[in-house]
Amino acid sequence: MTAAPSILVVDDDAAHRTMLATLLGSWGYRITEAGDGGQAVEAVRQQVFDLILMDVRMIQMSGIEALERIKTINPAISVVLMTAYASVETAVEAIRKGAYDYLTKPLDFDKLRLTMQRAMEHLRLQAENRQLKADLGRNLNRPHIIGHSPAMGALLETVAQVAPTEATVLITGESGTGKELIAAAIHDNSLRRHGPLVKINCAAITETLLESELFGHEKGAFTGADRRKEGRIVQAHGGSMFLDEVGEMPLTMQVKLLRAIQEREVVRVGGQESVAVDVRIIAATNRDLTRMIADGTFRQDLYYRLNVVGLHIPPLRERTADIPLLAVHFLTRFADKNRKAIQGFTPAAMDRLIRHSWPGNVRELANAVERAVVLGRGAYLDEADFLEPTGPAMEAPVALPEGPLSELERQAILRTLEATGGNKSEAARRLGITRKTLHQKLKQYDGQTP
Repeated sequence: MTAAPSILVVDDDAAHRTMLATLLGSWGYRITEAGDGGQAVEAVRQQVFDLILMDVRMIQMSGIEALERIKTINPAISVVLMTAYASVETAVEAIRKGAYDYLTKPLDFDKLRLTMQRAMEHLRLQAENRQLKADLGRNLNRPHIIGHSPAMGALLETVAQVAPTEATVLITGESGTGKELIAAAIHDNSLRRHGPLVKINCAAITETLLESELFGHEKGAFTGADRRKEGRIVQAHGGSMFLDEVGEMPLTMQVKLLRAIQEREVVRVGGQESVAVDVRIIAATNRDLTRMIADGTFRQDLYYRLNVVGLHIPPLRERTADIPLLAVHFLTRFADKNRKAIQGFTPAAMDRLIRHSWPGNVRELANAVERAVVLGRGAYLDEADFLEPTGPAMEAPVALPEGPLSELERQAILRTLEATGGNKSEAARRLGITRKTLHQKLKQYDGQTP
């Protein structure tokens, strides 16, 4: 027989604590009580609990402080905070410091019971996830993700670890790095892989249409709404929802999305009825959301809801070891597509691809290879096949004047630095030297006229 879940109830209001203990006991939980945050911390040192239900405002030690200390003892434990002084700041702080959820007083017992059930389901999934993660490991299903560089290896190891969980994921990275592919890999390697993966580009839809697309609408909600329509979130029920370019979402929509994530329910445009949804959220952006928060264009509370697990995809210039693999992959794909008998790249062509900084990342590389395949005439793509009609598409060697070797070196360094807009890391990469060496050379040239 499976033991009943063990719950620690923490509240310095004895009457409220006793009421909660009695209520949760009637629901089948084993209850331990603590009268303040300090007692709760000590109880966690002595005993393993499945969940902690704790008040925020307590005289001896606040719930937030106790939460921080408890997480240092047992980072995996679920903590639900209760507060009579609900605010955005309280919610943000609670989630940022590791709370599973927070509830407002007076407690809604139906919501409390649902929260407890979700927490217990979370525990069950954790046990399943341990085994699933062990099975996935290096066997991560990633048929469309190409790359064996250390940076990609580290990213994919994290994907393998995160995918089997229920955690909300925020994927960041420059345009063209493959955020949608990583989102698909997370879904395909999760317990939800047999459910749908529904995608929506928040930047491609106007604000008025975005609400209808996400949440659905009732018949007659607006002109042209001749029938009820289910939104994308409802369509993703039992699966995952990919919110691409979430940083472009208007503030008014951010509020509604936050509510949907918190309550796990949506209301159709023009409707009153709430529709319960079971969806895992995966979001992506190429924007700096922390800067947007400071500018007041992105909600801090939504950021913390989305960024439970953050994944950053490195730009292609930081993983040049992947360029040959990607280039060959695209060559094979586009040669088959265009019925061209192209066998590979000349060394000069591959060298040019590796030296290019690829500001458009993998997408730019794919376009460059496709264009070369379409216009190439030989059995192998050569350096000339990667030149635009109006001139070179990629960095050409810097033209240097005649003179002593030291002057040639100085000119190469200064002109490469100018070509990179002052980006010393990129200049060092193009020159084939370390950043430290570049700094030493620049120090030597300080005060000299180019």
